[in-house]
Amino acid sequence: HVQLVESGGGSVQAGGSLTLSCDVPGYTRSSFCLGWFRQAPGNEREGVAAIFTGINMTSYADSVKDRFTVSHDYIKNTLYLQMNGLKPEDTAMYYCAAHFGVRICFRSKDMFNYWGQGTQVTVS
Repeated sequence: HVQLVESGGGSVQAGGSLTLSCDVPGYTRSSFCLGWFRQAPGNEREGVAAIFTGINMTSYADSVKDRFTVSHDYIKNTLYLQMNGLKPEDTAMYYCAAHFGVRICFRSKDMFNYWGQGTQVTVS
């Protein structure tokens, strides 16, 4: 049973920064598609960023490009989302997601079969 555990959420003022972390089980012989999603009340779950670990390829939503950075540390088995220049519209529950042993990776809910429980980010 695969468990993804997010941490690092919190409250921050506009313009501030937060770094989210997600513990990802280590499957060192395969490529992973890892992603960060967010969902605000009444909204659809939105793909914020994704990383294809096999070739270290990243993808970002236009709304976060140049402000957020997704990365993966193989040694620590941890996925990160560095968020800078936070805006009130970034307020949402943030979820990490994973699909192991893949040859493609795209920033869509349908890509992922494992999800974390979420961590709240509030920007005021």
